[in-house]
Amino acid sequence: MEPQYSNMLQFKPIADAVDESISYIESRKNHTINPLKTRWTKFNKVCAGGIEPGMVFTVAGASGSGKSSFVNTLETDLIDLNPSEDVIVLSISFEMLSYRQVTRKISNKLRRTTTELYSGEEDLSDDDFQKVKNVSQRIKNYPIYYVDTPGTVEEIESTIKYFHKNIAKGRWLVIILDHVLLVEGFDERKTIVDLQKMFIRCKKLFRTSIIQISQMNRNIESPERFNNPSLHYPMRSDLAASDAVYQASDFIIVLSRPELQNIISYGPNHLPVQGKVYLHFLKIRDVGEPCILQFDNNLKYGDLIETAPLNNELKD
Repeated sequence: MEPQYSNMLQFKPIADAVDESISYIESRKNHTINPLKTRWTKFNKVCAGGIEPGMVFTVAGASGSGKSSFVNTLETDLIDLNPSEDVIVLSISFEMLSYRQVTRKISNKLRRTTTELYSGEEDLSDDDFQKVKNVSQRIKNYPIYYVDTPGTVEEIESTIKYFHKNIAKGRWLVIILDHVLLVEGFDERKTIVDLQKMFIRCKKLFRTSIIQISQMNRNIESPERFNNPSLHYPMRSDLAASDAVYQASDFIIVLSRPELQNIISYGPNHLPVQGKVYLHFLKIRDVGEPCILQFDNNLKYGDLIETAPLNNELKD
C-alpha cells in the first residue's frame, strides 16, 4: 500500500455483502446458525429467537430492581439450554464478587434464597448443604470466566480481545458487563461514550454477543412521573448517558417493578402491580416494534415466571 494511504479504512463491494447476507439467511433457515435461547419463550420471540451474535443487548433498570439477578439467570440459560452451540462467557462484574454470582446460580437451581444460603445452620440443614455442594460441582463445569477487578475502557477492550483470541478460540463468546456506570474513568459521560464505541467494535468479533447492564437515572422516580400514568413507563431519556447507550444497542430492555415505587395501577393501560415484573423493549433493531412483556415476580430466586400474553403483548 502506498505510504499516503497507510491509514485507509478497509472497504468491499456490495456483492460481497449480498453474499454474506444470503449465507446468513440460509444458515438461519437450515438451523446451522441458531440464536441462543433462554427459558422465556416470549423473550425469545421478541428477540427473533434469542441472543444473536453481532448484537449489543442492554438490560436497564432502577437500582434494586433485579436486573443483575435476571441477567445472571439468563447467563446460565445460555449454557444450559444451548449445549450444541459451544458457548463461552466472559462475565465482567464490577458490582459483585464472583463467588456471590455463583451463589445466585445455586439459589436459582435449588429454589433457596441467598439469605437462606448465607444464614448458617438455622435455615440450612446438612442435607441442604449437601445439595448445595452437588449443584456446585455441576456449576464448576460451566465455561464461565469472571472479571471482578475494576478497570478502564481500554483495559476491558484488551481483556476481551485477548480472551476472544486465546481462550474462546472460535467458540460463541458472550460478554456480560455489570454495570456501565462502574467502568473507571475521569469523566463519567465520556467513559460511557467510549465504552459504547468499544462495544460496537467488539461485537464485530467472530461469534460474539454483548450484554451490558445499565442504570436508570432518577427521572423515573419524580412526582410528576408518579402522578401521571401516561408517564409511568420507562423511556429513552431515562437511561444513563441515554444517547450513547441507545445508539450502540441493538436491543434495549428495561426491567420495571412498579410495586417498588408504590404505584397502585401501572401506566395508561392500568396494568396490575402486585407481584409483577415488566420488560419494556425500548429498542428492537430490525425485527420488531417496542413492546411490553409481563411476568410474575420470582426474582428472589433470580427468575421470572411467564404469564398469559398481555393483549398479544402491548405495544410500548
